[in-house]
Amino acid sequence: MSNPERLLPDSTALLAAAPEGVGEGAWIDVIQKMDEVYSDLLQYEVALEEKNARLEESQGFILSVLTSISDILVVCDRGGRIEDVNRSLEVFTGRSLDELRGSLFFDLLADPAAVGVAKGLFALRSDAPVHDCELALRAADGSAVPVSLNCTPRYSSVGKSLGVVVTGRPVGELRKAYSALRQAHDDLKRTQQQLLHSEKMASLGRLVAGVAHELNNPISFILGNTHALKRYAARLGEYLAAVHSGEPPEALLALRERLRIDRILGDLDPLIEGTIEGAERTRDIVDGLKRFSALDREESVRFDLVTVVERSVSWVCKAAPARFAVTVSLPDRLPVIGSSGQIQQVVMNLVQNACDATAEQGAAQLDIAGVVEGADVVLRFHDNGPGIEARHLAHIFDPFFTTKPVGSGTGLGLSISYGIVERHGGKLLAANHADGGAEFVLRLPLAG
Repeated sequence: MSNPERLLPDSTALLAAAPEGVGEGAWIDVIQKMDEVYSDLLQYEVALEEKNARLEESQGFILSVLTSISDILVVCDRGGRIEDVNRSLEVFTGRSLDELRGSLFFDLLADPAAVGVAKGLFALRSDAPVHDCELALRAADGSAVPVSLNCTPRYSSVGKSLGVVVTGRPVGELRKAYSALRQAHDDLKRTQQQLLHSEKMASLGRLVAGVAHELNNPISFILGNTHALKRYAARLGEYLAAVHSGEPPEALLALRERLRIDRILGDLDPLIEGTIEGAERTRDIVDGLKRFSALDREESVRFDLVTVVERSVSWVCKAAPARFAVTVSLPDRLPVIGSSGQIQQVVMNLVQNACDATAEQGAAQLDIAGVVEGADVVLRFHDNGPGIEARHLAHIFDPFFTTKPVGSGTGLGLSISYGIVERHGGKLLAANHADGGAEFVLRLPLAG
């Protein structure tokens, strides 16, 4: 742009050249107006230069974006004639921008069928964009490559139709991307299953000592009864041998008294009943352990939540410190439907967490109360620990979140428990109790 300063003569020269009959004041006004015009011209020039700079910056940004786009991009007029393309299309077709500009978009297609479909799209003149239209384009090596195309109308500033913008990506790349996404999803699912199994086995490992102790009682009872039955069997065998050998009645009576046969006969029934009871108790413990350790066992059966809670508390408390006391206040029955093993995992996790949270308390206490509220069974677990910090409440059920020292927990127990309860149509909530300590509320649908 020419400099406005060169277009305006010096004000002194203008006064000297003033025509006769024109007053000096009027001429000075003219000069001031010219100075104002000159000042405005300078401001306009500065503003124009700033706008030009911004325009060049915008153009450079748009060019860099178009150059970086990996998908092909074609700008066409209303008749399908190419006005502009990006670098990806030049590489794909092996033709330069100068060669492509002015040619028809239909010339890029690999077969007559694709040309017919493309002409139909351009002939629609519709405001609605077209998505995922698969057409074969001719690649640089002459091969026909299927491309997923998107066609979007473009308009002028006043709303006049100018043509379309076509973008696309070779279907092979999309299939590779979908395959990679599917593989990542499968890997994530496997990892999730492994984490679930790991957390369940970690919980199971903490309870091995308690379960072993609980198994030891009935097994010891069975073993003691078996030894007694073995001794009794030997005495009965000796007595029966004497009977079959034809010993006189006096000798048999003396032998009967010496071997205490009458006492043995009186003890047989209690010994056998006790052995059966111990075996059944062992079977129940092992069966409960199998149900708990079963990985992803999806069941939908009716079971009593009271039995699950009592068994869970018993197992945890066997391995817990003696100072950890649990008070259970439940109705006679709390029927629910689902997987008893999975719900047992939830209950055991809540009891174990209460035991860990009260580790610094002199008299650790957990109160478990259960009621029926409307159509739900509600269990409340209230411990006398320090409670949950306010900043942690919002994240307590997040995966891998834990307030325990490194190596003391996986941070998955509550997250997995939350998911199990949700799959059973229930809710698991955490809060701080008004009387101190933490309170977890487990809500499950009541079985009809």
